[in-house]
Amino acid sequence: MKLDTNIYLVKKNKLAEGIQYEYSFPNGYGASVIKTTYSYGGAAGLWEVAVLYHDELCYTSGITEDVIGHLDSKDVKSLLERIYDLEV
Repeated sequence: MKLDTNIYLVKKNKLAEGIQYEYSFPNGYGASVIKTTYSYGGAAGLWEVAVLYHDELCYTSGITEDVIGHLDSKDVKSLLERIYDLEV
């Protein structure tokens, strides 16, 4: 599915060393998307994504058992669509 990420953006946080976007989807899943000097790929201007379930880190989604780093914007959008499409 094509996802309008602006609809599901819950929070935009300016961090001391970068930025974080938090998403929440109707299926209970969501994502934390960050770019900081200490995130995987952040120093190179790339993003890191963590899957959330009811606002908690989720390592059992089937998408990843950890965070996923070194992502460009297209990769992030693709991951957000996969998270949105997860079945509970």
